[in-house]
Amino acid sequence: MAIGRFQVMAILQAARAYLLGLDIDEAKSFGLNRAIFYAAAKRGFKHKGRPPTTLKVLRRPLPKEELEGIKESFGIYNLGDEMAYCVRFKEKTYFVIGDQIITEKDFSKQVERRFGSSFDKAWEEAIEICSGYDKGVLLSQHYFYETVYKPRRDILAKKWSKIV
Repeated sequence: MAIGRFQVMAILQAARAYLLGLDIDEAKSFGLNRAIFYAAAKRGFKHKGRPPTTLKVLRRPLPKEELEGIKESFGIYNLGDEMAYCVRFKEKTYFVIGDQIITEKDFSKQVERRFGSSFDKAWEEAIEICSGYDKGVLLSQHYFYETVYKPRRDILAKKWSKIV
């Protein structure tokens, strides 16, 4: 299965978030959130940036009592100068797109599964790539996109497609 720019963005953003202090599950949530965000930006946004009235995990609505606690935790998370909507769920910070709480399981379905048993190799390479940059680059949305992601997005998509 081919690896595309979407998966490259998700992995590099997850590696960035991990190196900047998020735990692995939170970093995967952030990485997929940013990949979805940039894909939506490319097509034009439709979401107005207000708390959703319902929230879903893995496309399933949450029970009302669980939903109320999560809705109260709705907020903005700043990773350097980049912000993303988030909630606290199961004692972790998870990122939100529309009414969807993005979890590590979503990351697994949309990104990891494409790699099969080769995901760890791609993850290690993403960590190595991001580790090679100054923290200031990782903290900057613009510099991360322009100096880490953009120059290697097609190279990594091609390279990672060959290893799967």
